[in-house]
Amino acid sequence: MDEKVYPTDKGEIHYWINDFHYDRKTLIFLPGLTADHHLFDKQVEAFASEYNILTWDAPGHAASRPFQLDFVLMDKAMWLHDILKKERVRCPILIGQSMGGYVAQCFLEQFPGVASGFISIDSAPLKRKYVTGIEIWLLKRAEPMYRGYPWRKLKKTGIEGCSVTEYGQSLMKRFMNTYSREEYCKLAGHGFKMLAEAMEADLPYKIGCPAILICGEKDQAGSAKRYNRRWASEERLPIYWVKDAGHNSNTDRPDEVNGMIRQFINTLN
Repeated sequence: MDEKVYPTDKGEIHYWINDFHYDRKTLIFLPGLTADHHLFDKQVEAFASEYNILTWDAPGHAASRPFQLDFVLMDKAMWLHDILKKERVRCPILIGQSMGGYVAQCFLEQFPGVASGFISIDSAPLKRKYVTGIEIWLLKRAEPMYRGYPWRKLKKTGIEGCSVTEYGQSLMKRFMNTYSREEYCKLAGHGFKMLAEAMEADLPYKIGCPAILICGEKDQAGSAKRYNRRWASEERLPIYWVKDAGHNSNTDRPDEVNGMIRQFINTLN
């Protein structure tokens, strides 16, 4: 994977691509909040010989620092679109884990008809009807709540709350150790605040392409499982439950999740 840089007026976004062949499908891997592109190492390993791959360190994360934390989710979707245009990517398949899934939904809202598919991994719907007022209120106040925890306890909660396997937890530990306590609280607080604002915008967030939902059976992040059950039911989306997997199901059970991704890709034209 080759590292590239996309400059913005708020900072540089670092992203990685393999050797593109423009007759192949392109998979866009979007990691979740506080994670970096290594979250998808097992997926890159599995698919890089067959498909074009693009993944990034989201703005404000890992190599994409320093970055002004005054942007919104739609900005991330716009920057992603600009990067795809720069790399001449057509009909991308968006694969977003947690916050990455929200970015993908903003992309689908802002650029309808561009993506050929969407895979949500342990994410949730952005539509306002799915969340309560108290949930939005809490999201907006995540930063002071995070600051109330001792750093050691906050790291332990972040690691064990996202993964149930040694590999997945070692990745989360690695991610969290790249931040100071101050950086982590600011980044997480900003992420949850812009998520709440995207929900409050009450946009259609229509998924106008084939899509599937993937969720770990042991996902304990917020109300992810409840959201996914209702999302699947009301939007008539296929849902796949990953046994013995937490919030980062693609790291906890990569072979199973890769099989689900492959099966979905094979259904697309």
